[in-house]
Amino acid sequence: MLDTARTDGPETARPSLSLEDIVDSAASALEDASPLEIVRWAAATFGDRICLTSSMSDAALIHLVSKVKPGVDVLFVDTGYHFAETVGTRDAVEAVYPVNVINVTPSRTVAEQDRDLGPRLHGRNPDLCCHLRKVEPLSRALEGYMAWFTGVRRGETRSRKEMRVVEWDRKREMVKVNPILHWSDEDMENYISDNGVLVNPLHYDDYPSIGCEPCTSRVEPGDDPRSGRWAGLGKVECGIHL
Repeated sequence: MLDTARTDGPETARPSLSLEDIVDSAASALEDASPLEIVRWAAATFGDRICLTSSMSDAALIHLVSKVKPGVDVLFVDTGYHFAETVGTRDAVEAVYPVNVINVTPSRTVAEQDRDLGPRLHGRNPDLCCHLRKVEPLSRALEGYMAWFTGVRRGETRSRKEMRVVEWDRKREMVKVNPILHWSDEDMENYISDNGVLVNPLHYDDYPSIGCEPCTSRVEPGDDPRSGRWAGLGKVECGIHL
């Protein structure tokens, strides 16, 4: 496990190991590693100071990480706008996998946000709504951890093509670990099938990418899987990974 301690004194002083110091070397060393190898490295490096985030679209990353690190904290941001199926998937994950699901909520309820900022903020200013109901609550919940596992994949959006398997998250000053970054859609489907992984049932109802209910729509066969997110608003990311 990473030691960030510092011993004070003229003879024994040594510089503490910066989290940034390990990112570049780890990213290069693990670029071609398997997802399981990346998870093992991160678990050994950060111990209980690493968590996992999940939107409960599926439990592939949860299954993968829990094989190496049972009991890992899984942060789920409950925006107040999720589909019932997404909340049900969260509850199923908590019952099935050896993980500690932590429900993260925004500082204001939907009713309080409507009162303070007007109704349907997601339609008028989706960036602000995502910030208040996703980005800010998650950033708050990540405080106290040194690193976090994400399920982002390079092929999902253009903004993710330059991501690395291990990155320094400057906004939160912590390490971001992306074990399945290189997986294609086929890789994901095969892992889910081979391991009997829990999947949000909306995936079988033409919702290949699932976010909050007001901002997610069905996708026609053959269309970009992300085209159902914030359709017509020129938005492709909620802001968590920017």
